[in-house]
Amino acid sequence: MTDKSLTPEQHRILREHGTERPGSSPLNQEKRSGDFMCAGCGAELFASGTKYESGSGWPSFYDAKPGAVETTTDTTHGMTRTEFHCAKCGGHLGHIFEDGPAPTGLRYCTNGAAMDFKPKEK
Repeated sequence: MTDKSLTPEQHRILREHGTERPGSSPLNQEKRSGDFMCAGCGAELFASGTKYESGSGWPSFYDAKPGAVETTTDTTHGMTRTEFHCAKCGGHLGHIFEDGPAPTGLRYCTNGAAMDFKPKEK
Protein backbone atom coordinates (compact mmCIF):
# COMPACT_ATOMS: atom_id res chain seq x y z
CA MET A 1 0.00 0.00 0.00
CA THR A 2 1.39 3.40 -0.92
CA ASP A 3 0.82 6.67 0.91
CA LYS A 4 -1.60 7.68 -1.85
CA SER A 5 -3.93 4.90 -0.71
CA LEU A 6 -3.86 5.80 3.00
CA THR A 7 -7.03 7.21 4.48
CA PRO A 8 -6.70 10.62 6.17
CA GLU A 9 -6.83 8.86 9.58
CA GLN A 10 -4.11 6.38 8.60
CA HIS A 11 -1.93 9.22 7.31
CA ARG A 12 -2.43 11.20 10.53
CA ILE A 13 -1.41 8.23 12.66
CA LEU A 14 1.37 6.67 10.57
CA ARG A 15 3.03 9.83 9.23
CA GLU A 16 2.12 12.50 11.82
CA HIS A 17 2.35 10.38 15.01
CA GLY A 18 -1.36 10.64 15.75
CA THR A 19 -3.48 8.41 17.97
CA GLU A 20 -6.92 7.00 17.30
CA ARG A 21 -9.71 7.19 19.85
CA PRO A 22 -9.67 4.19 22.22
CA GLY A 23 -12.23 1.53 21.31
CA SER A 24 -12.62 2.86 17.76
CA SER A 25 -10.75 0.15 15.84
CA PRO A 26 -12.55 -2.90 14.45
CA LEU A 27 -9.25 -4.76 14.96
CA ASN A 28 -9.95 -4.74 18.72
CA GLN A 29 -12.45 -7.53 18.03
CA GLU A 30 -10.33 -9.44 15.48
CA LYS A 31 -9.90 -13.01 16.72
CA ARG A 32 -9.13 -14.96 13.53
CA SER A 33 -5.77 -16.56 12.89
CA GLY A 34 -3.52 -14.49 10.64
CA ASP A 35 -1.13 -11.56 10.56
CA PHE A 36 -1.41 -7.88 11.33
CA MET A 37 0.33 -5.81 8.67
CA CYS A 38 1.51 -2.20 8.45
CA ALA A 39 -1.14 -0.15 6.63
CA GLY A 40 1.63 2.06 5.27
CA CYS A 41 3.74 -0.56 3.49
CA GLY A 42 2.27 -4.04 4.04
CA ALA A 43 5.09 -5.34 6.25
CA GLU A 44 4.13 -8.11 8.68
CA LEU A 45 4.11 -6.75 12.23
CA PHE A 46 2.32 -9.18 14.56
CA ALA A 47 1.07 -12.77 14.50
CA SER A 48 -2.50 -13.15 15.73
CA GLY A 49 -1.34 -15.53 18.46
CA THR A 50 0.43 -12.64 20.24
CA LYS A 51 -2.73 -10.49 20.45
CA TYR A 52 -4.55 -10.21 23.75
CA GLU A 53 -7.25 -8.09 25.38
CA SER A 54 -5.48 -5.49 27.52
CA GLY A 55 -8.55 -3.42 28.35
CA SER A 56 -6.78 -0.33 27.01
CA GLY A 57 -9.09 0.23 24.02
CA TRP A 58 -6.33 -0.38 21.48
CA PRO A 59 -5.23 -3.65 19.86
CA SER A 60 -2.48 -5.05 22.10
CA PHE A 61 0.22 -7.62 21.46
CA TYR A 62 2.89 -9.10 23.73
CA ASP A 63 5.49 -9.46 20.97
CA ALA A 64 6.23 -8.28 17.43
CA LYS A 65 7.56 -10.37 14.56
CA PRO A 66 11.40 -10.45 14.52
CA GLY A 67 12.81 -7.26 12.99
CA ALA A 68 9.35 -5.82 12.31
CA VAL A 69 9.52 -2.77 14.57
CA GLU A 70 12.03 -0.24 15.82
CA THR A 71 11.76 2.01 18.86
CA THR A 72 12.47 5.60 19.83
CA THR A 73 11.98 7.60 23.01
CA ASP A 74 8.86 9.78 23.00
CA THR A 75 8.87 12.68 25.48
CA THR A 76 5.66 14.37 24.33
CA HIS A 77 2.71 14.98 26.64
CA GLY A 78 4.92 15.48 29.71
CA MET A 79 6.04 11.86 29.99
CA THR A 80 8.69 9.50 28.67
CA ARG A 81 7.41 6.53 26.68
CA THR A 82 8.83 4.03 24.22
CA GLU A 83 7.34 4.64 20.79
CA PHE A 84 7.47 1.90 18.18
CA HIS A 85 7.27 2.22 14.44
CA CYS A 86 7.42 0.01 11.35
CA ALA A 87 11.01 -0.98 10.63
CA LYS A 88 10.30 -0.96 6.87
CA CYS A 89 8.52 2.39 6.30
CA GLY A 90 8.97 4.19 9.64
CA GLY A 91 5.23 4.56 10.20
CA HIS A 92 4.17 5.35 13.79
CA LEU A 93 2.32 2.39 15.29
CA GLY A 94 1.98 3.09 19.01
CA HIS A 95 3.81 2.72 22.32
CA ILE A 96 5.30 -0.17 24.30
CA PHE A 97 4.52 -0.56 28.00
CA GLU A 98 5.93 -3.01 30.55
CA ASP A 99 2.56 -4.23 31.86
CA GLY A 100 1.86 -7.05 29.40
CA PRO A 101 1.49 -10.79 29.90
CA ALA A 102 4.13 -13.51 29.86
CA PRO A 103 6.31 -14.45 28.19
CA THR A 104 7.59 -10.91 27.40
CA GLY A 105 5.78 -8.75 29.96
CA LEU A 106 5.34 -6.17 27.20
CA ARG A 107 2.24 -4.50 25.78
CA TYR A 108 2.56 -3.19 22.24
CA CYS A 109 -0.35 -0.75 22.43
CA THR A 110 -1.10 -0.30 18.73
CA ASN A 111 -3.27 2.04 16.70
CA GLY A 112 -5.62 -0.23 14.78
CA ALA A 113 -5.85 2.28 11.91
CA ALA A 114 -2.09 1.82 11.40
CA MET A 115 -2.63 -1.85 10.54
CA ASP A 116 -4.43 -4.15 8.15
CA PHE A 117 -5.32 -7.76 8.98
CA LYS A 118 -4.57 -10.69 6.67
CA PRO A 119 -6.43 -13.85 7.70
CA LYS A 120 -4.57 -17.14 7.51
CA GLU A 121 -5.42 -19.05 4.35
CA LYS A 122 -7.29 -22.29 4.93
